[in-house]
Amino acid sequence: MPHKVRIALDAMGGDHGASVAVPGAALALSRHPEMEFILFGDRAVVEPLLGGHAALAAASRVVHTDVAVKMDAKPSQALRQGRWKSSMWLALDAVKKGEASVAVSAGNTGALMAMAKFSLKTMAGIERPAIAALWPTLRGESIVLDVGASIGADAAHLIDLAAMGSAMARVLFDLERPSVGLLNIGVEEVKGLEQVREAGRRLRERPPPHFDYLGFVEGDDIGKGTVDVVVTEGFAGNIALKSAEGTARQLAQYLRSAMSRTWRSKLGYFFAREAFRTLAEKMDPSRANGGVFLGLNGLVIKSHGGTDAKGFAAAIDIGYDIARYDLLTRINETLGSNMSSGAAAPAREASS
Repeated sequence: MPHKVRIALDAMGGDHGASVAVPGAALALSRHPEMEFILFGDRAVVEPLLGGHAALAAASRVVHTDVAVKMDAKPSQALRQGRWKSSMWLALDAVKKGEASVAVSAGNTGALMAMAKFSLKTMAGIERPAIAALWPTLRGESIVLDVGASIGADAAHLIDLAAMGSAMARVLFDLERPSVGLLNIGVEEVKGLEQVREAGRRLRERPPPHFDYLGFVEGDDIGKGTVDVVVTEGFAGNIALKSAEGTARQLAQYLRSAMSRTWRSKLGYFFAREAFRTLAEKMDPSRANGGVFLGLNGLVIKSHGGTDAKGFAAAIDIGYDIARYDLLTRINETLGSNMSSGAAAPAREASS
């Protein structure tokens, strides 16, 4: 494993730009001192912020650009206006050229995916990349993919997602054989879309060598942590993710209201504040911030656009782990073994 992991940061991406990216990088560096950074952005904005973080300044270099992709830009517009010169593009280009191991951006998701596909290209045998998210569960964490890269999936694509997600679980969770389930409306084999049932049939008939396929899982199984990897197409995955985030905020608001309603509830909160603090940490979305783009010839992490420094640091942490433990090699191994074992049919179906 390499001693140094160099991270390319889109310092201008997201709702808060460098004011979050720089302190987030400083926090991540304190946890992983062997990291180095290339910060792409407006030098006049980035360098004064670096002045407050001596260790980060010593481990970084700044590449100036005064072009940043807007958060509301359409992917086609971002490509036209930001190709070759924006902070987002230059961070991806650093990965393509081998100058950095992974790119991290809190910028526009659609623009980042479009630029990443254009610059890095998809891996051999992969038609569409996916976004994988870490999901807090009762057992710890699981990986859910796809959470929004593309809509619809045939059986072959779902099997590719299972292979890529399992490779990510092997790296991040240090598992020899992660468990994988296909998200469905029921666990019975006769339920669900034809594509999902077909993917399940193939995985049952030809068990993959690198992960254990446990069958269909339902929506409530995600939070239970029934499997290490939950596979679905991007439309359902994105709805599930946004629903979970909204529910977490709703519960937090309910708790705040309930705890401040009467003097007795306030007193109860005082005595149970450690338990509530633990609950808040478990429900904190910044702990699991950072979607991994899978299926590309390079490593890319998408941070939530509105995250704070702690959340951005968590995204960098994920990038550090998948780069240091060579996720791309694991994915290629898993995809290759799936094809040789016959888990994926030679003739791929037309994409939905």
